[in-house]
Amino acid sequence: MQKANNPVALQNTHVKLLAFDLLSLTYSPSADATTSFSRRGIPISRVETIGTVTLRDLKPDRFLRFAVDDGTGCVPCVLWLNHRDSPSVARRRRHHLAASFAELVEVGAVARVRGRLGRYKGAVQVTVSDVVLERDPNAEIFHRIDCVFLARKCYNVLPPPSSSTPPPPPPK
Repeated sequence: MQKANNPVALQNTHVKLLAFDLLSLTYSPSADATTSFSRRGIPISRVETIGTVTLRDLKPDRFLRFAVDDGTGCVPCVLWLNHRDSPSVARRRRHHLAASFAELVEVGAVARVRGRLGRYKGAVQVTVSDVVLERDPNAEIFHRIDCVFLARKCYNVLPPPSSSTPPPPPPK
């Protein structure tokens, strides 16, 4: 696997993270009013996680709020259902996908969730763009292994975006 030398390389990639890592991301407001999160100084805007759905709160034609638990923590997620008039949503037919995603999400199901990082009431939240129910009973453990591998070989080796912040000491 080739190591990325550019910390911006993770900015528009779905970064695989465990819940404890995702919930501990650093938030820093940016001047252009976009939400900005970072892990060890590396900017991250999109994530992927897998876990068991432990909460489901549906507001018809508005949103579906749910939580995904991977054993290291619960990730709050929101799937917007009321963006059908948005030009980008209509152009990509995302509204119909969102409605079908909402039907898939049930308490107890194992789901792979991808989306953008955001904040709600001061806490990290994933604005969902994609939900897939996992049928493979090993999906969660494979995701956990991928997360550990990527953290060691990719995410933790990237230099921080500014040279003013010294890198953290290596784990012992």
